[in-house]
Amino acid sequence: MGVLRVILTVLFILDCIALVIVVLMQEGKAAGLGAISGAAETYWGKNRGRSMEGMLVKLTKVLAVAFILFAVVLNLNAF
Repeated sequence: MGVLRVILTVLFILDCIALVIVVLMQEGKAAGLGAISGAAETYWGKNRGRSMEGMLVKLTKVLAVAFILFAVVLNLNAF
């Protein structure tokens, strides 16, 4: 059981580091002055799910779910 806990702890730490990096790589949600003139409706605005920003959002969701699962599993093994 000790080896499994060490492996889960290392994966948890790697997940934490990856989650922080992915969140910091994302752009802000404020459209700025581009929203006034309608510049927000560009190709990348319409296809946000296929862009790098869309990939970062999906990766953030996956890493957040993994973070919660690792935290719950590691906490259950503490008792």
